[in-house]
Amino acid sequence: PVGVDISVTMCYNLVTFPSGRFQMSDQTAGLTYKGRPLMRKDNMIYYGSMADSHIVMLQVLDSKPVNGLNVATRVSVQLLSNDPNLRSRERIVKKSEKEGLYTALDVGCVWLERALAK
Repeated sequence: PVGVDISVTMCYNLVTFPSGRFQMSDQTAGLTYKGRPLMRKDNMIYYGSMADSHIVMLQVLDSKPVNGLNVATRVSVQLLSNDPNLRSRERIVKKSEKEGLYTALDVGCVWLERALAK
C-alpha cells in the first residue's frame, strides 16, 4: 500500500508525491524512494543506508510558497562516502546544485546507484 503522511505541513516539491514512487516501507515505517530510505531533518534530506559505502545528502537552499506549502526551488546534492577514516570535506565525492527536489533526488539516485555498483 502506498501512503504519505499528510499531516506534514511542509512539502518541498509537489511533483514528487503524485508520481507514485514514494511509499511507506513495511520494515522501517519510513519513507523510501526506489527502495532506499529517505530521512529528513529540517532542510536536510539523507537518501540511502548508512550501512552502505555511500549516501546522498540533499539540502534545500531556497523554497517558495505554492498553495500554502513550501516548494523547493534550489537544492544542493552531495554524494558522500561513509568512510569513517576520512575528514568531512574528504567525504564529498560529487556535488551539484539543482532546480527542485525531484530533479535533485533523481540525480542523487543515479550517483548513488553508480557508487554502490563499484
